[in-house]
Amino acid sequence: VRLVESGGGLVQAGDSLRLSCEASGRTSSIYAMAWFRQAPGKEREFVAGVMRSGSNTWFGDFVRGRFTITRDSAKSTVYLRLNDLKPEDTAIYYCAAQNSPRDNWTSWGQGTQVTVSL
Repeated sequence: VRLVESGGGLVQAGDSLRLSCEASGRTSSIYAMAWFRQAPGKEREFVAGVMRSGSNTWFGDFVRGRFTITRDSAKSTVYLRLNDLKPEDTAIYYCAAQNSPRDNWTSWGQGTQVTVSL
């Protein structure tokens, strides 16, 4: 499975962004997809995940309702909507895919940079 992220950019605090992750290859093998992020000097952290059906979603504790994750199965694309962005949301955002609940996140994209200024 190949994952390609897009939609990052430079925004101001309070703005919104929509990140996209398009999957290609053996997309029928995908069990779940997720977004992670990594800020400079910090460890990678989980942001949000969505099951294959799109019906079940879950989020990192820090999200607190500001982000939403959706999946368009017809386009094999997952979206992450970032609302009310804060400077501490500045990071590289990565898309990942999982083939079963017993597997790790085995497929990763190259990442898209999100920078939030005051």
